[in-house]
Amino acid sequence: MAQLRKQQTLAQVAEFSGFGYWSGKDVRVELRPAPVDSGLQFVRSDIAPHVRIAADARNRLEAPRRTTLATGTAQVEMVEHILAALYGLQIDNCEVWVDQAEMPGGDGSSLAIVEAIEAAGIAQQEAPAKRLVISEVVRVGDDESWVEARPHKHGGLSVRYRLDYGPECPIGRETIDLKVTPKSFRNELASARTFLLEEEADWLRSRGLGTRVTNQDLLVFGKTGLIDNTLRFENECVRHKALDLVGDLALAGCELVGHVIAHRSGHRLNAELVRTILQEGRVEGGLRRTG
Repeated sequence: MAQLRKQQTLAQVAEFSGFGYWSGKDVRVELRPAPVDSGLQFVRSDIAPHVRIAADARNRLEAPRRTTLATGTAQVEMVEHILAALYGLQIDNCEVWVDQAEMPGGDGSSLAIVEAIEAAGIAQQEAPAKRLVISEVVRVGDDESWVEARPHKHGGLSVRYRLDYGPECPIGRETIDLKVTPKSFRNELASARTFLLEEEADWLRSRGLGTRVTNQDLLVFGKTGLIDNTLRFENECVRHKALDLVGDLALAGCELVGHVIAHRSGHRLNAELVRTILQEGRVEGGLRRTG
C-alpha cells in the first residue's frame, strides 16, 4: 500500500455566492480552514445557535435530484457540487458556512467553487489522510440502475459512469472513465453542468420551482437538442453525472481507494453505496478497509 498523503485544508477563507436553483433565495458561502480530523462540515450561520451538519452519508435525507443533509431540523441542500470540489481537490478538513439551506446553483457545475478554493490556496496538515480501501466488490441497485465499488491496484479513486437516455433522446448514451486526481477533476469534471429535459424544466417551473433559473444557467434539452446554450464537452452530461458521483462519495468522510462503476445511478444509490461500504468497513492501522 502506498504511503498515506497528508491531510489538507484551506490556507485561508474562500468565498462565493449566488442563488439556490430550487428556492430562488440568495446565499453566501464561506469555505473556512478546519483542524485535523474534523472532516467536512456545513455550518448554518443563519440559525442561532449555529448548527453543524457533517458531510456524512448517515445524515442524508431523501430529496429529488439533489443531495440533502440534516441534523435535527436543520438542513443543507444541493451540497453535491461543493463536496465534489472539496473531494476532487483533496480537501479533507473544511467548514462550509452558509446563510441559507440551499447552496448556490451557479452555472450548475463546480467550477466557481474550484476557482475560489484555488484562489484561497491549500494548506497541508501534520496528520495522514484517512483512507477507505475497497477490497471486495460492493454493489447496490437493480438491473436498470446500479453502482458498485471494486478493488484496484493503482491507488486512489477511479470512476466509470454510463449514462443512457436511449436512442430517441438527444442526450443519448455517454460514458466516462477517469482516475480522480486534483488535476483531472479540475480539467475534466469541474466545469460540467447540471442538465435536464425540457419537460422536466417545465414541470418544475409550473410548480413554482426554479423560477430564477434560465436555459443559460444550466443545460436544458428539448426534442431536437440543447436549448439556448452550448456544450463545454461533447459528453458534458455524463461528466456532470461523474461529478455528482464524486460529490456523493465524499459522504464517506475519507479518501476512497477503489474503482466505482455506475450505470444510470443517481444520488440515492450513490449514498446507499457509501453507507454499505461504511457498514462493512473496519479500521486497520489508520486505514479503513472493506472486507
